[in-house]
Amino acid sequence: MAQLPPGHVPLIRLRLARLFGRLRRPPPDLDPALWRRAHDALPWLRALDPGRQARLRALAARFLQDKTITPVAGLTLDDAQRVQLAALCCLPLLEFGAEGLHGWSQLIVYPGAFRVSRSHMDAAGVLHEWDDELIGEAWESGPVILSWADVQADIAAPREGYCVAAHEIAHKLDALDGVLDGTPPLPRAWQRQWARDFQQAFDALAAAVDAGRETAIDGYAAEAPEEFFAVCSEYHFSDPALLRAAMPAVAAHLARFYGPSPFATG
Repeated sequence: MAQLPPGHVPLIRLRLARLFGRLRRPPPDLDPALWRRAHDALPWLRALDPGRQARLRALAARFLQDKTITPVAGLTLDDAQRVQLAALCCLPLLEFGAEGLHGWSQLIVYPGAFRVSRSHMDAAGVLHEWDDELIGEAWESGPVILSWADVQADIAAPREGYCVAAHEIAHKLDALDGVLDGTPPLPRAWQRQWARDFQQAFDALAAAVDAGRETAIDGYAAEAPEEFFAVCSEYHFSDPALLRAAMPAVAAHLARFYGPSPFATG
């Protein structure tokens, strides 16, 4: 049997997920009062046109049907806060659709930043162990984890370049084709253009960071291609004008992938 080209099998799985998704019973509509509270609380939602608001509402209903939202470490979340989280997590899916929810089942929410233990074996065989303090994390085949305090900080200052929910969902979209590399599933011609433009912008940012120069985009984006995609996704949703000025080709790809930023004008 002829071998399929790299990346083809995960895309077939994604298409099958789309097919089975169409056959599933649609989720019940969200309670209008809860959706109104989410609308009033989330600046991104208020900035969407009515058609995109309706799509986001349907995606949020699907999220709440498919995902378990688990507050931990003493945190409690009411129904309105759960709807807000669902809407924020679905904001990057307005164009991609509910297929972007494929492959994971749980959103874990901490009250604030959380610590995770890391380990690495270097080339000399020495094991290094340390703790990281994080505000969000997305496991490639597991849950999304968010800091509720940082979600609230993003809501309070929605145009300052940060959106932790968008960052972690970008990682989930990136992983859908089986490789966490800063390129989500795309048609082949677009994938080539995306990879070329993102690599050029990533290399330029990494060179600037290595040289100690100040950069318009958060230097954390230079950590790896997948972090570059996720950080630029935050800017798309929170400061699209800065992203366009700093990296016009990247901004254009993200506007096509995510649809126009809610803050694209004004």
